[in-house]
Amino acid sequence: MSKPKYPRKLSETEAQAVLSNVRVSPRKLNLVAGLIRNLSAADAVATLTFSKRRIAQQVKKALESAIANAENNHQLDVDRLVVTRAEVGKSMVMRRFHARGRGRSARIEKWFSHLKIVVAERAQEAPAETAQEAA
Repeated sequence: MSKPKYPRKLSETEAQAVLSNVRVSPRKLNLVAGLIRNLSAADAVATLTFSKRRIAQQVKKALESAIANAENNHQLDVDRLVVTRAEVGKSMVMRRFHARGRGRSARIEKWFSHLKIVVAERAQEAPAETAQEAA
């Protein structure tokens, strides 16, 4: 028996990539995800390339995966792709302890996150010359 067929949740002009159990807290990952929301795909890759944050390189790989999925699996035009969603979610938390004075301990929490990047093909823009004629 195979898995049941489920309808596609995204529209025909969208593609996604999911990154699970990333070793960074959701708050820090959301700061990087906020940098690329609503940018064109090329601008988002350039932004992540020159970001100083450690997690930006993994987000860049996930974004490039979403772009490749759009191109190879859904035959979308790469030049017209826009990052429509960059969703960050909580994953597991590793709990460790740190020895403190007088026989006590303190809890250390190491947060993990999930990331979903959805890219969509924007509509064809009207040529600039027709916009000038209308004005």
